[in-house]
Amino acid sequence: MSKEMKLILATSNKDKVREIGEILDGTPFKVVSMREEGLDPDIVEDGKTFEENALIKARAVHALTEGAYVMADDSGLCIDALDGAPGIYSARFCGEDSTYPEKFKKIFEMLKDVPEEERTAKFVCSIAVVRPDGSEFTVRGEVCGVLHEKPAGDGGFGYDPIFYVPEFGMTTAQMTKEQKNSISHRGKASRAMAEILRSEI
Repeated sequence: MSKEMKLILATSNKDKVREIGEILDGTPFKVVSMREEGLDPDIVEDGKTFEENALIKARAVHALTEGAYVMADDSGLCIDALDGAPGIYSARFCGEDSTYPEKFKKIFEMLKDVPEEERTAKFVCSIAVVRPDGSEFTVRGEVCGVLHEKPAGDGGFGYDPIFYVPEFGMTTAQMTKEQKNSISHRGKASRAMAEILRSEI
Protein backbone atom coordinates (compact mmCIF):
# COMPACT_ATOMS: atom_id res chain seq x y z
CA MET A 1 0.00 0.00 0.00
CA SER A 2 1.10 3.58 -0.56
CA LYS A 3 2.28 5.56 2.41
CA GLU A 4 -0.71 7.89 2.34
CA MET A 5 -4.16 6.50 1.67
CA LYS A 6 -7.34 8.38 1.01
CA LEU A 7 -10.30 7.92 3.32
CA ILE A 8 -13.38 9.36 1.64
CA LEU A 9 -16.05 10.62 4.03
CA ALA A 10 -19.63 10.15 2.88
CA THR A 11 -20.60 13.63 4.02
CA SER A 12 -20.48 17.24 2.88
CA ASN A 13 -20.41 18.47 6.50
CA LYS A 14 -17.12 20.40 6.80
CA ASP A 15 -17.24 20.23 10.60
CA LYS A 16 -17.32 16.43 10.51
CA VAL A 17 -14.50 16.27 7.96
CA ARG A 18 -12.36 18.55 10.13
CA GLU A 19 -13.16 16.64 13.32
CA ILE A 20 -12.41 13.21 11.80
CA GLY A 21 -9.23 14.61 10.23
CA GLU A 22 -8.03 15.84 13.62
CA ILE A 23 -8.78 12.51 15.27
CA LEU A 24 -6.99 10.52 12.54
CA ASP A 25 -4.00 12.85 12.47
CA GLY A 26 -0.86 10.73 12.62
CA THR A 27 -2.39 7.80 10.70
CA PRO A 28 -1.58 7.03 7.04
CA PHE A 29 -5.05 8.21 6.03
CA LYS A 30 -5.78 11.53 4.36
CA VAL A 31 -9.39 12.47 5.08
CA VAL A 32 -11.34 13.99 2.18
CA SER A 33 -15.04 14.63 1.69
CA MET A 34 -17.09 13.00 -1.06
CA ARG A 35 -17.62 16.47 -2.58
CA GLU A 36 -13.85 16.96 -2.84
CA GLU A 37 -13.81 13.73 -4.83
CA GLY A 38 -16.61 14.97 -7.09
CA LEU A 39 -19.11 12.48 -5.66
CA ASP A 40 -22.69 13.49 -4.92
CA PRO A 41 -24.89 10.40 -4.67
CA ASP A 42 -28.60 10.60 -3.92
CA ILE A 43 -28.71 8.83 -0.56
CA VAL A 44 -31.95 7.81 1.14
CA GLU A 45 -31.30 7.20 4.83
CA ASP A 46 -34.13 4.80 5.56
CA GLY A 47 -32.38 2.59 8.12
CA LYS A 48 -33.87 2.03 11.55
CA THR A 49 -30.58 2.27 13.48
CA PHE A 50 -27.48 4.47 13.42
CA GLU A 51 -25.50 1.49 12.10
CA GLU A 52 -27.89 0.85 9.22
CA ASN A 53 -27.86 4.48 8.11
CA ALA A 54 -24.06 4.70 8.31
CA LEU A 55 -23.74 1.60 6.13
CA ILE A 56 -26.28 2.93 3.61
CA LYS A 57 -24.22 6.10 3.16
CA ALA A 58 -20.83 4.36 3.01
CA ARG A 59 -22.04 1.77 0.48
CA ALA A 60 -23.62 4.44 -1.75
CA VAL A 61 -20.39 6.43 -1.99
CA HIS A 62 -18.18 3.33 -2.28
CA ALA A 63 -20.23 2.21 -5.30
CA LEU A 64 -19.11 5.37 -7.13
CA THR A 65 -15.40 4.84 -6.48
CA GLU A 66 -12.92 2.53 -8.14
CA GLY A 67 -12.24 0.75 -4.89
CA ALA A 68 -11.48 3.16 -2.06
CA TYR A 69 -11.75 3.36 1.69
CA VAL A 70 -15.06 5.05 2.42
CA MET A 71 -16.31 6.07 5.84
CA ALA A 72 -19.73 7.30 6.88
CA ASP A 73 -21.12 8.12 10.27
CA ASP A 74 -24.60 8.47 11.59
CA SER A 75 -24.96 10.20 14.89
CA GLY A 76 -27.57 11.79 17.05
CA LEU A 77 -28.89 12.81 20.41
CA CYS A 78 -30.84 10.22 22.40
CA ILE A 79 -32.87 11.67 25.29
CA ASP A 80 -33.81 9.18 28.01
CA ALA A 81 -37.08 10.89 29.02
CA LEU A 82 -38.19 10.91 25.35
CA ASP A 83 -37.53 7.18 24.86
CA GLY A 84 -34.36 7.86 22.89
CA ALA A 85 -35.75 10.60 20.63
CA PRO A 86 -34.77 12.39 18.47
CA GLY A 87 -32.22 9.59 17.85
CA ILE A 88 -31.65 8.81 14.17
CA TYR A 89 -33.88 11.78 13.31
CA SER A 90 -31.69 14.32 15.18
CA ALA A 91 -30.61 16.27 12.08
CA ARG A 92 -34.17 16.32 10.70
CA PHE A 93 -35.89 16.98 14.02
CA CYS A 94 -38.53 19.75 13.62
CA GLY A 95 -38.09 19.55 9.85
CA GLU A 96 -35.20 19.47 7.39
CA ASP A 97 -34.70 23.24 7.39
CA SER A 98 -35.16 23.96 11.08
CA THR A 99 -32.37 25.73 12.93
CA TYR A 100 -30.71 24.26 16.01
CA PRO A 101 -32.18 26.99 18.28
CA GLU A 102 -35.60 25.89 16.99
CA LYS A 103 -34.74 22.26 17.74
CA PHE A 104 -33.57 23.22 21.25
CA LYS A 105 -36.83 25.10 21.91
CA LYS A 106 -38.93 22.12 20.80
CA ILE A 107 -36.93 19.68 22.94
CA PHE A 108 -37.38 21.74 26.09
CA GLU A 109 -41.08 22.17 25.38
CA MET A 110 -41.28 18.36 25.33
CA LEU A 111 -39.24 18.18 28.56
CA LYS A 112 -41.14 20.89 30.44
CA ASP A 113 -42.48 18.43 33.04
CA VAL A 114 -39.16 16.60 33.46
CA PRO A 115 -36.95 17.75 36.39
CA GLU A 116 -33.55 19.10 35.29
CA GLU A 117 -31.62 16.28 36.97
CA GLU A 118 -33.65 13.74 34.97
CA ARG A 119 -32.93 15.35 31.61
CA THR A 120 -30.22 12.80 30.91
CA ALA A 121 -29.16 12.04 27.36
CA LYS A 122 -26.37 10.57 25.31
CA PHE A 123 -24.72 11.34 22.02
CA VAL A 124 -24.34 8.23 19.86
CA CYS A 125 -22.12 7.84 16.81
CA SER A 126 -21.96 4.80 14.58
CA ILE A 127 -19.18 4.71 11.98
CA ALA A 128 -19.24 2.39 8.99
CA VAL A 129 -16.22 1.73 6.79
CA VAL A 130 -16.27 0.03 3.41
CA ARG A 131 -12.82 -1.17 2.39
CA PRO A 132 -11.51 -1.13 -1.22
CA ASP A 133 -12.47 -4.81 -1.60
CA GLY A 134 -16.05 -4.14 -0.50
CA SER A 135 -15.76 -5.70 2.95
CA GLU A 136 -17.10 -3.55 5.77
CA PHE A 137 -17.30 -3.00 9.51
CA THR A 138 -19.05 -0.72 12.00
CA VAL A 139 -18.03 0.71 15.37
CA ARG A 140 -19.99 2.76 17.91
CA GLY A 141 -19.13 5.49 20.41
CA GLU A 142 -21.29 7.07 23.12
CA VAL A 143 -20.98 9.88 25.65
CA CYS A 144 -23.48 10.59 28.44
CA GLY A 145 -24.57 13.98 29.67
CA VAL A 146 -27.44 16.17 30.86
CA LEU A 147 -29.40 18.69 28.79
CA HIS A 148 -29.18 22.34 29.82
CA GLU A 149 -31.97 24.61 28.69
CA LYS A 150 -29.67 27.61 28.31
CA PRO A 151 -27.21 27.02 25.43
CA ALA A 152 -23.57 27.72 26.27
CA GLY A 153 -20.38 27.78 24.21
CA ASP A 154 -19.36 28.73 20.69
CA GLY A 155 -17.43 25.59 19.77
CA GLY A 156 -18.68 22.35 18.30
CA PHE A 157 -21.89 22.20 16.28
CA GLY A 158 -25.38 20.72 16.33
CA TYR A 159 -26.66 19.98 19.82
CA ASP A 160 -23.30 20.70 21.51
CA PRO A 161 -24.42 23.98 23.20
CA ILE A 162 -27.11 22.20 25.29
CA PHE A 163 -25.21 18.97 26.01
CA TYR A 164 -23.62 19.35 29.45
CA VAL A 165 -20.99 16.86 30.63
CA PRO A 166 -20.88 16.84 34.47
CA GLU A 167 -17.31 15.49 34.70
CA PHE A 168 -16.05 18.55 32.79
CA GLY A 169 -18.54 21.03 34.24
CA MET A 170 -19.32 22.42 30.80
CA THR A 171 -21.15 21.75 27.55
CA THR A 172 -19.37 20.10 24.65
CA ALA A 173 -19.59 23.48 22.87
CA GLN A 174 -17.46 25.02 25.66
CA MET A 175 -14.71 22.40 25.42
CA THR A 176 -11.43 22.76 23.57
CA LYS A 177 -11.06 20.56 20.49
CA GLU A 178 -8.74 18.29 22.47
CA GLN A 179 -11.19 17.96 25.37
CA LYS A 180 -14.12 17.25 23.09
CA ASN A 181 -12.27 14.73 20.94
CA SER A 182 -11.09 12.88 24.06
CA ILE A 183 -14.63 12.14 25.28
CA SER A 184 -17.00 12.67 22.35
CA HIS A 185 -19.07 9.94 20.75
CA ARG A 186 -17.43 10.66 17.39
CA GLY A 187 -13.99 10.70 18.99
CA LYS A 188 -14.53 7.30 20.60
CA ALA A 189 -15.94 5.75 17.43
CA SER A 190 -13.19 7.29 15.27
CA ARG A 191 -10.44 5.94 17.52
CA ALA A 192 -12.03 2.49 17.43
CA MET A 193 -12.17 2.75 13.63
CA ALA A 194 -8.55 3.94 13.44
CA GLU A 195 -7.40 1.03 15.60
CA ILE A 196 -9.01 -1.46 13.21
CA LEU A 197 -7.56 0.25 10.13
CA ARG A 198 -4.08 0.49 11.64
CA SER A 199 -4.10 -3.23 12.40
CA GLU A 200 -4.81 -3.96 8.74
CA ILE A 201 -2.15 -1.75 7.16
